[in-house]
Amino acid sequence: MSDSRLQEALNTLKESGVRITPQRHAVLEYLIKSMSHPTADEIYKALEGKFPNMSVATVYNNLRVFRDIGLVRELTYGDSSSRFDCNTENHYHIICEKCGKIVDFHYPSLDEVESLAEQVTGFDVTHHRMEVYGICEDCKKKEQH
Repeated sequence: MSDSRLQEALNTLKESGVRITPQRHAVLEYLIKSMSHPTADEIYKALEGKFPNMSVATVYNNLRVFRDIGLVRELTYGDSSSRFDCNTENHYHIICEKCGKIVDFHYPSLDEVESLAEQVTGFDVTHHRMEVYGICEDCKKKEQH
């Protein structure tokens, strides 16, 4: 599954005229395989052993390129670091209030909410984001001990 997603993503880069450097390939591969919605720092730390000359700025720049051509979504949470999601299909997130883990879940799209928001406000709605918060199984187990 992730190998075909990686190949599709690499093809999208080529079609967009983006050169595929070893670092760019590694960042993309890490994103697709991790599914943990990592921050740029987490990606940098995971890859620094393989690419000792790569900087955090390189990771950020690659993530910006991926975002601009639609390969990743940037999830911002106030002051904390952005997280990056390579699943660009419509889906929602549940977030652990204790450890910050983010997990995807699928639910029918809330198109009617967007439509109502447009009617009530006069806005042209571009997208929406829904997040559910709670405590993950790992953190619940820790609390019980």
